[in-house]
Amino acid sequence: MDLTALKKFKPTAYEDAADGYRATGETAGKAKDAVDVRISSGMRAQLEGEAATAALNELKELSENFHYVQTECGLVSTALNGLAHDMAAAKRKLEAALADARAAGCTVHPDGSVGFPAGGRAVDGKVPEGGTVKGTGGPASPTADALYRQAADAHPNPNYGKALEFANRIADAVKEAADADAKWAPKLRALKADDDLTVSDRDWTDTQSDADGVRDAGKGYLDSLPHPPKDGSPKDNAAWWRGLTPEEQSAYLSLNAAQVGALDGLPSAVRDEANRVVFDQKYAQYRLELASIPKPPANEWTWITAGRFPVKVHTDEWMDWQRQYGERYEHLTKSLKGMDSIQKRFDRTETGPGGLPEAYLLGFSAEGNGRAIIANGNPDTADHQAVYVPGTTSNLSNIEGNVDRMISTWRVADSEADGRSVSTITWLGYDAPQDIYKDAPFRHYADDGAPAFNRFLDGLEESHTGGSGTHRTVIGHSYGTTLVGSAADHGTLNADDVITAGSPGVTVARAEDLDVPRGHVWNQEADGDIVPDIGRWGHGGHERGSYWVIPSDEWFGAHQMATDTEGHSGYWDEGSQSLRNQGLVVAGKYDDVKLK
Repeated sequence: MDLTALKKFKPTAYEDAADGYRATGETAGKAKDAVDVRISSGMRAQLEGEAATAALNELKELSENFHYVQTECGLVSTALNGLAHDMAAAKRKLEAALADARAAGCTVHPDGSVGFPAGGRAVDGKVPEGGTVKGTGGPASPTADALYRQAADAHPNPNYGKALEFANRIADAVKEAADADAKWAPKLRALKADDDLTVSDRDWTDTQSDADGVRDAGKGYLDSLPHPPKDGSPKDNAAWWRGLTPEEQSAYLSLNAAQVGALDGLPSAVRDEANRVVFDQKYAQYRLELASIPKPPANEWTWITAGRFPVKVHTDEWMDWQRQYGERYEHLTKSLKGMDSIQKRFDRTETGPGGLPEAYLLGFSAEGNGRAIIANGNPDTADHQAVYVPGTTSNLSNIEGNVDRMISTWRVADSEADGRSVSTITWLGYDAPQDIYKDAPFRHYADDGAPAFNRFLDGLEESHTGGSGTHRTVIGHSYGTTLVGSAADHGTLNADDVITAGSPGVTVARAEDLDVPRGHVWNQEADGDIVPDIGRWGHGGHERGSYWVIPSDEWFGAHQMATDTEGHSGYWDEGSQSLRNQGLVVAGKYDDVKLK
């Protein structure tokens, strides 16, 4: 990069190219949605057999290709805008220096040197001659700055100092442009796919490293954009997002997908797009990492003689493997099991009668026990929403059962909603207790997770686009009801109805304390479910006599719904009155709910 090249550089040409890549990415995204929502789902609804299965697998790969194109085009667009931003800043500095040089009567030569005219006080009748100076860049330290100024002041021609300043400013601008060019060139070269038609796990992990590279190179560009509000409310988040240009929204989606996907208040379609990128990247990363770990030794057990009796113990080989790989291997296998379940839900979308609406991934993380928030249908346009909070032992690895519960609830509510739209959401957005004896007796899991639940509900309110609002039901199961109670106890529960199932207690004393209109708290306790009885010794919100009050107690004040299932986990059994009652509440058909 030299002076002439920088003068000719047109940032708008790169910005136009960025717009083109962004448009291509948006087209790929629409094509992906068409494959997933219309073509594949329609085929699943109407065709069966080996040929249909093979065709669906091919369509799944095509959808993956479109998603990859969408992701990479977003990165290319952001990189081009970042390059244009950096080069434009350098060019502005150059143009300012050139303008100042001209105004001072100096001449800038193609090599960046600056000619200055004769000037100053005459010595022996002769005015100091003009000349030419070459810039080396501005001073790099206070000492160098002092020496530079001393040399300029000592020159008999005052134009010398001015010219040297202009030359240094020009050199700085050219160097800044050259540095930007050198910085961005390898980043842009890296944004290309393998020369084949298969989007592999390696390709997806490369998108993550590509994003890291563009983010690092584009720090100046990103810093120039409006930042998300620090600890902002859902309303603040929504206002920030609406205030961004399409180019700025694309940049944040490309480089900060996890951050965008976690912001309550943003449109569900935006959060889904961001979280799908995070999901695909993590899915690929974990598969590759698991494949690199040696499989557990087949000879896990052996027998030794201890005294008079043989004892079964782990082999030395297995213990060595366990120490080196065991913990990570378990995390990867459990996380991948959960991600397989989420992908399975994505693949179950079907159009037509009896089908499932499109799934929306409103939150995702594989860290720790994992987090996942999955909606059936778009919450932003739904007339009825249901948000389900699962309880003890819930984590990413067993998310399928909790997702299936909200699928079942959606089917009933949708059939009872008189044509109005329904969205049901599985909210595993907290660290649920993992052991019923060691963890579940403690409230801090609920108290720690409640603020996030409140923000999520507020976010649903903020992102909803229906003119008449939405009817929102919160459903808690087991320890999930304790979190719901804590959310009402410590904040505002943005809901119209609350359903508690198998509740050990909700931390508040009465139904009226759950922050919904009077008469809109509903409870279920099945025969053989021992959790409510256990809860009377700890999770209730009011100690009455020798036990704590829970939602199953008459004194609490909830509607006691008829429950024809058994045990702690049957409340969503297909065809049951237990499930039908929940669906009726979600659909707002209160008069049809069967009570005890």
